[in-house]
Amino acid sequence: MTARTLLGLAFAGLVLIALAALPFFAGPYAVTLMIGMTGYVVLATAWGLFSGPTRYVSLATVAFFGIGAYTVGVLSETLPYPLVLLVAALIGLAVALVVGLSTLRLAGVYFVIFTFGLAELIRQVVTWYEVNVTGTLGRYIFLPVTPEGIYWQLLALAAATFLISWGIGRTRWGLALKVIGDDEVVASHCGIDITRLKLALFATSAVIITLVGAIQAPRWTYIEPSIVFNPTISFLTLIMALLGGADRLWGPLLGAIPLFLLFEWLSANFPNHYPIILGLVFIAIVFLLPKGVLAALESRLGKGGAK
Repeated sequence: MTARTLLGLAFAGLVLIALAALPFFAGPYAVTLMIGMTGYVVLATAWGLFSGPTRYVSLATVAFFGIGAYTVGVLSETLPYPLVLLVAALIGLAVALVVGLSTLRLAGVYFVIFTFGLAELIRQVVTWYEVNVTGTLGRYIFLPVTPEGIYWQLLALAAATFLISWGIGRTRWGLALKVIGDDEVVASHCGIDITRLKLALFATSAVIITLVGAIQAPRWTYIEPSIVFNPTISFLTLIMALLGGADRLWGPLLGAIPLFLLFEWLSANFPNHYPIILGLVFIAIVFLLPKGVLAALESRLGKGGAK
């Protein structure tokens, strides 16, 4: 490693320690806010892990998020909590492999439609099962997990997700993914196993997203399909990743933090107009910053240096 890389890792470690110590000094509201923010940072980063280099727009985020949450709801009274998280991750991995093998040959709008339909299909299946088999609509979750514990778990998952993304970018996988994102035909002629690489990345992203849902489930106490399979989760994750730049390591982080704070304020002050504002923000980002804030800054600085 170079001295610059080591310095960057040391700085990131200090920031991580400072964030981990935050619950000892902050109040309950601040911890709750940090749980939501950290959760979306992980979701946006995991989304960018697959969609950033491949340029596949996935709306399946909430499908895996809901799978994780419902796994905790179903198994929390029968298995130890760490084992429940492991089972949730394995279920998310299994679903991702099945979905990936079936759909990753699709491209463009077809992949978008399929992933959106997948999330809705899983929500409807879970609702049907709850109503017709268990005779109820939701699940109560009583676990001895404090808000601080949820925050620390999400923080650790965020650190792991950044390390995975950073590590992939420094390997031949990262180079291969850049070629795939530019032109899949060229990538195939270069001997890159496109399907296998995309499947591995999609599965990794899905497992991380599933764990976010599983870790956050205890904070609700009661869950039902309309809560954990809310399509807004997918759209918020997409907007956050696009704002910062889904193909940059720090892009999703830079998009998630300001947008989360903005959406929290909007939902509290304009609850009736929140969906409209959300749509307008999405349109503005697509038209004004199609490649994200970081790409726009790099372009502006490049032009400034050329003058």
